[in-house]
Amino acid sequence: MRHHLRRLAPAALLGVTAAFAGAMLAGTDPGSAATQAKPTNERPPTITGTPQVGSTLTVTEGEWTGNPTDYDYAWRRCDADGGSCSLISGANAKTYVLKEVDRGNTIRVRVTAQNADGSTVATSVPTAVIREAPTPPPAATPCDKNPPVANELKPPERLLIAGQDVAPSLITGSIGSIVARFRVTACNGKPVQGALVYVAAVPYNMFSVPPEATTGADGWAELRMSRQRGFPATPRQQLLVMFVRARGPGGNLLGGISTRRLVSFPVDLRR
Repeated sequence: MRHHLRRLAPAALLGVTAAFAGAMLAGTDPGSAATQAKPTNERPPTITGTPQVGSTLTVTEGEWTGNPTDYDYAWRRCDADGGSCSLISGANAKTYVLKEVDRGNTIRVRVTAQNADGSTVATSVPTAVIREAPTPPPAATPCDKNPPVANELKPPERLLIAGQDVAPSLITGSIGSIVARFRVTACNGKPVQGALVYVAAVPYNMFSVPPEATTGADGWAELRMSRQRGFPATPRQQLLVMFVRARGPGGNLLGGISTRRLVSFPVDLRR
């Protein structure tokens, strides 16, 4: 038997040496299959996004060796210093929307990297302390426009007949027609565009009743009135009284934002 081994020793030794060298290069024991190491974290995960209620946070997995094939996420709510963390139920996606309960806390996320040979967990640094959502600006209203538009105004806003004049400025006994102008405002004195203005002299048979006129961007409307046989109402008339109404298109004549007013202009029948 010794003679037999001694005769085969060179060939056997060569085979054993080759097998051992191959195993050493592959990093495995002789006769076992080569394996890959589980993931190793080289740079921790990071969180991006604005730290305020309502904003969305997004995790970046960081850098790993071992060629991870899958990642799992677990978002955690921590105290203001980033400690005393607890798992946020259901928060296991790549993104997380901050809620009111997160205000005053910080957020961290655990990332689990996996491959065929195992898994490794890495945790991000905490975010800044989550602040409350900013107060939204007040909703725009019709009064924010310059000028406000009559058909957009709603109660409790109310039209106001804030100015009037007549041409000629003195109504005489020989006058044939007059032009009356009225200024309509709302929203703390802003001129109103698109208001409909109606005017009638009182008594009604002194001057014609013109169609409603529409105010312009400056809030003024102009109405022309022709003399009727009822003027003057008396030989001693000193004032011409007019009933004036302003409303929005399609608005209630007696309600809503409409308004009514009596105005007067001087009369001198001696001229």
